[in-house]
Amino acid sequence: MHTKQTVKYICKQYPSGNCYYYKQEIITHDSWENIKSLTWSAPRPITKETFLKREKEGFRTEVIVMNKQPAELINFFDLVKRR
Repeated sequence: MHTKQTVKYICKQYPSGNCYYYKQEIITHDSWENIKSLTWSAPRPITKETFLKREKEGFRTEVIVMNKQPAELINFFDLVKRR
């Protein structure tokens, strides 16, 4: 079990209105005494309910607003015809 100092909960909000929730933990690649070996783990998906529960309990939370432009759709068949 991680403590409030070694875990963070993330909410990513997209322009579409979708929200995705993740948990990250501090992990070590050597030992806990070696500060240089500490890194954040890969984000792991969690539920909205878990995010809100942990936020209420005082855990570190981040809300990241994603402002990326939508991907450009390329019709595969148009590419094949050009060749």
